[in-house]
This record gives sequence, structure tokens and C-alpha cells, in this order.
Amino acid sequence: MQRLMSLLLDVWREACRHIEIEVCVARIAPVVAGSLPADLLVVRRLDLNRSCVETVATGLCKPGAEPVQVRSACSPEDIERLVGWCRRQEVLAGRVEEVESRFPGLLPAGLRGRVLVGPLNSETEPLGHVVFVAGEGVLFDERHEQTVQALCEPLAVALDNDRRLRELTKLRETLEADNRSLLSRLGRQDISESVVGAEAGLRSVMERVNLVARSDVPVLLLGETGTGKEVVARAIHKGSPRVDGPFLRVNCGAIPHELIDSELFGHERGSFTGAVAMRKGWFERADGGTLLLDEVGELPPAAQVRLLRVLQDGSFERVGGQQTRHVDVRVVAATNRDLRAMVAAGQFREDLWYRLAVFVIRIPPLRERVEDIPELAAHFALRAARRLGTVPLVPSPADNDLLVAYSWPGNVRELSAVMERAAILGNGRRLEVAAALGGGVPVPSAATTPLPAANSPAVPMPGGEAPAPAAEPSQTLDQAMVRHIEAALARTHGRIEGVFGAARLLGINPNTLRSRMRRLGIDWRRYRARASRSGGL
Repeated sequence: MQRLMSLLLDVWREACRHIEIEVCVARIAPVVAGSLPADLLVVRRLDLNRSCVETVATGLCKPGAEPVQVRSACSPEDIERLVGWCRRQEVLAGRVEEVESRFPGLLPAGLRGRVLVGPLNSETEPLGHVVFVAGEGVLFDERHEQTVQALCEPLAVALDNDRRLRELTKLRETLEADNRSLLSRLGRQDISESVVGAEAGLRSVMERVNLVARSDVPVLLLGETGTGKEVVARAIHKGSPRVDGPFLRVNCGAIPHELIDSELFGHERGSFTGAVAMRKGWFERADGGTLLLDEVGELPPAAQVRLLRVLQDGSFERVGGQQTRHVDVRVVAATNRDLRAMVAAGQFREDLWYRLAVFVIRIPPLRERVEDIPELAAHFALRAARRLGTVPLVPSPADNDLLVAYSWPGNVRELSAVMERAAILGNGRRLEVAAALGGGVPVPSAATTPLPAANSPAVPMPGGEAPAPAAEPSQTLDQAMVRHIEAALARTHGRIEGVFGAARLLGINPNTLRSRMRRLGIDWRRYRARASRSGGL
């Protein structure tokens, strides 16, 4: 018994030390040679999808044995018989011909002599089996069968680890291929984005980025929608010691409130209806890297409490789990809202504000850094030309004059869309910037067409409907926000997205607007219904 325990200890050590099954079996074979009179050790994998048994590793217990690398095709009946044998966890012993006659495909072709065969199972399914081969004249006894029975567990773990490694390798290769394809379509060499304007309008921003990137403190990015907060967050990650770790972005405003815990912190299998498998949350997936929490001001109070705990000590629990987990994640938060005002109004936790705002970087809107517009326009025009497969396109001085004169309520994101549209309107041969801007007339927006001021008369709408009056100063922030959004919905006839949508009018992301409307109980459909009744649509 002591000898068997010593053998198992040695085999377990090799099984845990080498994750590749070929190396693992090659190291284990000489270890078991002193306890089993075998010449060759063969590990075979059961492939149910292809109805075959494949030799994945061989080890020489004694010098001179010939390695075997063969795949055996099996009929559905043979596969079913092999699966049943594996689940019974029965060790087979006998001559090669006898075992093969009972279970066709179990052994690789070309073996001679006697064999001991043990099943290898994971916790949920059969994986394959191990074959110990001895030459003519050698007999296996009951003690040898017991030894093989004991060796099946560490060998099964080694085979399962190898299977997981192959799956991860395949997923990584698939992801790399997808990334190469995407970069090729975008005309870029790597995933990092260049910061256009780093030496001009964004000089002060990049100086602060360079100051904070090397540390691990949380960073809060403030700026209007479309100013490039994600690009700045990537620059922070790229300049940090975590550059080799993951960079992940999650839009907090686009997650339904009932799913926020599951999205951020993950869930265990069966923790709620639909949780058919364990799922890692954003924090676990970003372990060792940087997590960008975009639209952080949209988090509900309960999620703010749990976020505070992660920021304090890196600990959390999955939904439905009881084990406390720890992660090492650098958090960069971004928002276009006034978090100080939200703290004063009781809508955002003051202690979370202090945790997030350790280092604040304000990203100026595009209208405050017009010196960057020509360079940005040229950058987006060249990118649009690459996407369309046309000759390089560059804005003319007249085009740049039009672009600089525009107010850009959608900031850099809107400029990118305008240059894409200009390239399409020019049929890939020139840039139609004036047409892309709507004839040089700025699209109505929050910056160019203000909503009615307090106590001002309502402006009649085309269908006879008047927008809701502006909020009174004595109202709460939520009430004022409701009236402001309702005025925008009335003006746009219930539209949310698009050039003439309420999100464009208010200067915010459509997903952010929908999230606020859900929280404030605003139904856009009644404004659409009004417009339909009055013929406004």
C-alpha cells in the first residue's frame, strides 16, 4: 500500500507539473515502469463529435517500444458501447485480440501481447482511456489492475487539462484571426487608437494622462458625449504597467437595472431564471488590466454600493454565490453628467464620488478646440476612403472653413460621421462636406436651438401641440429633467435617435437618454401618438 501511495504521489506531481498531455505522459511512463510490467503507455481521447478514438500521447515504459499515433473510426454502436464501459469505470485485462473483439476501436492498430485498459472520466463525461501494453509472455495480475484503477484519476485530470488547453488555444486563435480581419478592414496595424490633437487642443489632457497613467489610482473622465473619453481611457491603459492586461469597456447606462449585478460581478449557475451556466462579470474579466465604466452616473444606488466595495478592497461576490472573490483592476470612470450636482441632489453617493474622483481629467468639447478640427477631419476622411476602397481623400481649405464654423454638438463622433457621409456623397472621388453638413446649416441641437426658458411662452408645434413648459427653478433636479426631456420629445414627435431625434437635441447618447427615461418614467410613445393624431408625422 505504501508503495502504491508513493507511486500515486509521483504521478500526481508529474500530472500537475506538465499541462501538455504529450509531455505529461512521457514523464509518467518511466515512473510507473517499476510498478507495472508494461513496455508502452498509450492515452487515447474519445471524440464523440467525429465518432472516433484518437491516440493523443504515448510514453515508453521501457526502451525499444514503438510509439503509436493512430485514429480509430467507430460506428455509433461502438461509440455507445465505449461510453457505457467508461461510465462503469471498469478496468479491462487480456490479450489484444480479446479486448478488441469486445470493444472495436478501443485499441490502436498494430499492438501485440497483453493490455490493461482503464477508463478516463471527467466529473461530467467520459474523456478516453489509458492503455498499458506488455509484450508476449507477460501476465497482469489483480494487483496490477488495482494499480491501473488508481492511476486513472491523475491521468484523467491530465487529459482534461489538455482538452481545456486545446479549447483555449482554439478560442485565442479565432480571436486573433477576427482581430486581424477587423484591423485589416479598418486599415490599422494595432488596436490602439491614435489621439489626434495630442499636441494641440488636447495637450493639457495628454499631460494629465501621462501624469496619472503610471499609477494605479482611479481616474474620472468628464466630458460631453462624443468627445473621445474611451480613446483617452485607452491612452491611460497603454501608458500604465497594465498594458499587457485586458482593457474592457462597459456602458453602465445601457445595462437594465435588474442585470447590473450579473453584468459587473457575474453569477453562479442557477442563481436566477435563465442562469444556465456560470458567468464571469466585467470585473473578473478585467482582472490584471483596466476597466472603463462609461456613463457611470447612470448606476442605480444599489449598484453604487457594491462598486464602492470593489474600489475599496477589490472584493465582491457573484450573484447567487457565497465565496468572496478578489480582483486587481484599475478603474477608469467616464460620464457626461455633473456628478457634483448629483451628489448634492442625493442621486450619487458622496463616498463613491471621492473614490472615483481621485484624479479628474476634463476633456474639452470640440467647439473649444477648433484648432484640432482640420487634423481630425483629415484623419476621418482618410479612414472613410480606406473603408470605401477609394483613393485617399483630404478636406480642402474651404471644407475646413465650413467645419470650423460648425458648432459640433455631437463632438468628435459627429465629425467622424460627417466625414464618412461626405465621402459617400462624393461617390468616393471627392468630399461633399457642405452637403454632409446639410448645406452648411447646423442641424438643430441643444447648442444651436435652446429649449424654451422658464416662464417663456410655449412654441406651437406643426401639429398644434405645444411643448411642455420649461421647469420651474423650485422643482427638484429629477422634475426639471423630466420637463426638459418631455419638451425635447414633444419637439421631435417622440423620436429618440437620428439627426432630428431628442438625443441629438439634448446632446446626449440615445442609450443614455433611454436609460434616463426609464428611470424617470417617461413614455415616448404618447408623443408619437400625439403627432400621429395631429398629422405631424
